[in-house]
Amino acid sequence: MNKLKLTIVTLITILGVFLAGCSTGSNQDSKSTKNNIEDNPPSTEATEDKSSENPIIQYYFTANEGGSISKIDTTSNEVAGQINVEGAVHNVQVSPNGEILGATVVPKMDHGGGSMEMNGLALFYDTHSNELLKTVEVGNHPAHIVFTEDGKYVLVTNNEENNVSVIDTESFTITQTINTGNGPHGFRISADSQRAYIANMGEDTVSVLDLKTMKEEKKIKVGSTPVTTAITSDGNTLVVTLNEENMLAIIDLETDQVEKVSVGNGPAQVYMDANNQLAFVANQGTEESPSNSVSVVELASKKVISTVETGEGSHGVVTSSENKWLYVTNMFENTVSVIDIEQKKVIDTIEVGEIPNGITIMKKN
Repeated sequence: MNKLKLTIVTLITILGVFLAGCSTGSNQDSKSTKNNIEDNPPSTEATEDKSSENPIIQYYFTANEGGSISKIDTTSNEVAGQINVEGAVHNVQVSPNGEILGATVVPKMDHGGGSMEMNGLALFYDTHSNELLKTVEVGNHPAHIVFTEDGKYVLVTNNEENNVSVIDTESFTITQTINTGNGPHGFRISADSQRAYIANMGEDTVSVLDLKTMKEEKKIKVGSTPVTTAITSDGNTLVVTLNEENMLAIIDLETDQVEKVSVGNGPAQVYMDANNQLAFVANQGTEESPSNSVSVVELASKKVISTVETGEGSHGVVTSSENKWLYVTNMFENTVSVIDIEQKKVIDTIEVGEIPNGITIMKKN
């Protein structure tokens, strides 16, 4: 399998790094959690919006499975700081208001040459100061973390437990646990905060979760080894990377009809542009045979209109608010490629932490 050779050569090969862990209690505050911050401290311009002439600097963040989160300035494309974490950081996302960074972590604690597996963690940081705000214990092998657009909840997929933890963002407590298909992994939530679309890597389906009833509404068969999803802002079209098939599935959510587009080798994450016209697919391949490209798929024609060469092991992908830049993590080079979307070429490469996986950006309001 290919993303059971990539995210199971990154979700199972890295289950050596990923599943061995030991956590402390849930809902711990920053004083009781051992997370070190090595930071080039943000400047006053970065933390204070004193005037329109000195706006808040935007950042993007990478989840590094080697045990850190890298924080990069969008203006300079320079690393502004690194948050060290005890465990493998798989995914990150910034809250809709840009104030909180959520991260999924599988902690690891050695015991005399062995290791002890424990539940994973969702960590929450202040995006400006890097201060750890809360630690929430979730399920075994947490994969992706996503905030609802209304900011009320944050969801975490628990890959080894076949469910999703729903965390209330006011209390930072788990209020619901929703069952899914086998191996829930990447997902996105509709713009109206009503539904979550969970890619089940252990089977060929996407679970559709109703976030009003907090139950699985249905499953959609999409193809082999779905890794992650993206959805148009109108809620009509869903796209899903199919790692085993080297395809992007495009689903009409009114009919659940599935059409497939051939992309690169071992597609991992996918991200929709702000105009709902293009889907950017990061092609990772495997560690033994890495891919190094992003396929740009036009949704209307259902065709790849361009391919951009990146670093080896392209995995996470996100666009800037103005739709000008595309940021891609390269897992096997420990870098991020910055792509000019109009020119369709890499204009900068930034070194980040070890094994960068997920990526997220503070959006401009």
